[in-house]
Amino acid sequence: MPEQPARPTPHAQDTANAQDTANAQDTAVPAPRGPAGRPGPAPAPAATRRAGLLLVLLLGGLTATPPLAMDMYLPSLPEVTRSLGAPAATVQLTLTACLAGMALGQLVVGPMSDRWGRRRPLLAGLAVYVVATVLCAVAPDVGTLIAFRLAQGLAGAAGIVIARAVVRDLYDGVAMARFFSTLMLVSGVAPVVAPLIGGQILRVTDWRGVFVVLTVVGTLLAVLVWVRLPETLPPADRHAGGAATAVRAMRSLLADLPFTGYMLAGGFAFAALFAYISASPYVIQEIYGASPQTFSLLFGLNSVGLVIAGQVNGKVLVGRVSLDKVLGAGLAVTVLAATALLLMSTGALGPVGLGPVATALFVLMSAMGFTLPNAQSLALLRTRQAAGSASALLGTSSFLVGAVASPLVGVAGERTAVPMAIVQLAGALVALACFVGMCRPWAARGNTRARAEGAGS
Repeated sequence: MPEQPARPTPHAQDTANAQDTANAQDTAVPAPRGPAGRPGPAPAPAATRRAGLLLVLLLGGLTATPPLAMDMYLPSLPEVTRSLGAPAATVQLTLTACLAGMALGQLVVGPMSDRWGRRRPLLAGLAVYVVATVLCAVAPDVGTLIAFRLAQGLAGAAGIVIARAVVRDLYDGVAMARFFSTLMLVSGVAPVVAPLIGGQILRVTDWRGVFVVLTVVGTLLAVLVWVRLPETLPPADRHAGGAATAVRAMRSLLADLPFTGYMLAGGFAFAALFAYISASPYVIQEIYGASPQTFSLLFGLNSVGLVIAGQVNGKVLVGRVSLDKVLGAGLAVTVLAATALLLMSTGALGPVGLGPVATALFVLMSAMGFTLPNAQSLALLRTRQAAGSASALLGTSSFLVGAVASPLVGVAGERTAVPMAIVQLAGALVALACFVGMCRPWAARGNTRARAEGAGS
């Protein structure tokens, strides 16, 4: 194999070219790159379509790990509260622990995948995820359940972070943004299906049955990855260093102000999303009196909105409208929807029923389809190197902010939606401020190259 050149982080000229490509009006989708970042031989069109579909399904399954672990469990939160005799705020810590585990686990698994390749850390993480899920099913009290949920999140982080790294290994520019939007179609099915399954499971068994189903799903996913997912990071492109090298790579990424801005914009947008995930079972079922099945249907409808928005983003907007403009519009809509929810929750608009609240939640969730894939794409376009470390920083920021936001929505008990609305609005405003202040989107197209070269000097 020809000797590969050294791969420093981040690459200023590559950064400028990549983001210029993303913001161009070019609608062509380049083929996936070869193992060393070069275009590979052109396969037959049918083989290309089959391979692309398989890749989308596998990576979609991996990125579906969080919604499966979180959303299938959501309808059972009130039952867990009664079954284990714990207050709602404590039971919500089972969500927080899983989120925190997924955040911290990515910081470990991401750099590991840059050093040892993508497959081995991924398979190890899936194996531990299955074991931790079994232990959740037999947890005798809420404290033990919280501990096992933490372990489940730590292991499940492998699927999230490595899926993003694989996309960065294979795609660039507009093609990467489109692939992330396509990935949202697959991974978005999980939030639609998971609460529906969770609600139906509660009709025939208790909340422990949810973890039994999650165990089966995790096992099947591990087998499919073992059999069908190839290695995308060849030995020549791996980093030989240990923890010190990983820390230097992350520090270099964080020193790039636009990367950090996109990372924080996506992370705080996730705060609005996870405030909804954590509080919606109580808001919809306890405050508005909906059944678990009605909650599941509404939750699924909101997820459909997110998926449709993601497809409009990937199929219609990407390549025609700059990613920065779409991201800014998505954040602005999130702010408006969260403001409406706060006004309705405080009674400023008078008595309102479930319909207006559900509509505002639908708009907020749909806006995520324009916000999240573009924030990830714009951040990953800032570097061609250390994709695992970059993916880890993106995921960790999102899940840490989500883990902090999750318990805050329950501080006032189960009878008011005001904390949820406040957290959503605060997250959306901070996300918008980070995007405007650190990414300077109004200057992105004209000054991208100059800023990148300045950062690299």
